[in-house]
Amino acid sequence: MENYTVDEYALCSRLKSKRRKKRLVKEDFEKHLIQLRKLEKKLWNKRRDLPLVPLANPYQKGWQRGFILREDVARSNESSFYRTLLEKIDTWQYSSEKSFKRRKKRKRRNVYVEKIQTVKEFSEWDWRSPKLELTEKEKAHFFKRERWCSNYKRYKIHYVFNEPWRYVLRVKPYIITHTKMVDSDLESAIKLLDNYIANLNLRHKINKIKGGFSNHWKYYQNENPREENPIKNKSLHELYQQYADEMI
Repeated sequence: MENYTVDEYALCSRLKSKRRKKRLVKEDFEKHLIQLRKLEKKLWNKRRDLPLVPLANPYQKGWQRGFILREDVARSNESSFYRTLLEKIDTWQYSSEKSFKRRKKRKRRNVYVEKIQTVKEFSEWDWRSPKLELTEKEKAHFFKRERWCSNYKRYKIHYVFNEPWRYVLRVKPYIITHTKMVDSDLESAIKLLDNYIANLNLRHKINKIKGGFSNHWKYYQNENPREENPIKNKSLHELYQQYADEMI
């Protein structure tokens, strides 16, 4: 009987090498992370698809502002055309104040200026998209404008409505009449899964497996509960009082 080395014996037999064992363990762990991601997405979709429940006592939550047809345009023969167009380019703003003003600092002083609101504009990509709902007649009421974009540091093309005077702003109360249904069992399952991922610090690995990279967004930068600092965000007076109570 010939003498075989360990590697030759492992190669001829069905025994797994050390390298293959490590690779299988890693693959099983990655499959587990993928299943966690699928389960998390499934739970999120279930919570998103929960129906709305009407409130017994509706309440007002601030104000909302949108566009309506001007009175003379509403009485004209083309009122139906501009009303249909408004449904596609209307915009809404919400504010806790009826004046719709925001605070702005000018010359080291805080002043209140009115928020700017216009009808919807279309980027060059949206304008060429087949999903654009505008007809050819409606497109004729837009013109192309180049505008400097501070984010991209270059000029970008926008398509702007050329007759904004046909619409005026209207402010009305923002009434909350429905609320999202809450499923306690579903919320418990979501919280349990979030705690499992946070305690084992798996969020970064899950994002890297699914997307090929992982950015440390603030949403996922929750502190690990196992590494929380017990004296974080506590004043010296509270720490001294806690120390005195322990000594007593």
